[in-house]
Amino acid sequence: QLQASGGGLVQAGGSLRLSCAASGRTFSANTMGWFRQAPGKEREFVAHITWGGSSTNYADSVKGRFTISRDNAKNTVILQMNSLKPEDTAVYYCAASAHDYYTPNSAHEYDYWGQGTQVTVSS
Repeated sequence: QLQASGGGLVQAGGSLRLSCAASGRTFSANTMGWFRQAPGKEREFVAHITWGGSSTNYADSVKGRFTISRDNAKNTVILQMNSLKPEDTAVYYCAASAHDYYTPNSAHEYDYWGQGTQVTVSS
């Protein structure tokens, strides 16, 4: 029900725009987020955005470089990634909570996951 796209290969300092399109149900009342997993590492939180888009949260490692936004009319969440670094290389996953007006505190509390899109940043 979640389809992530927009990954690719980019040089350090470049930008990518990831998109997560939802289908089958609307997530306008649900928090959505992005996570990433690098080879040999655990999945880590990147950013989330609450149902109305008024509240966002970012991992310290991406603050000031990444921006999460959503378009509820299109059932889509966007992750704009600027000033990319080699350490941003990972598979990026979008996720959504099934609970209305609730913000998950960990990856385990997200109920829907996209298939992942690879982001590779070369030095």
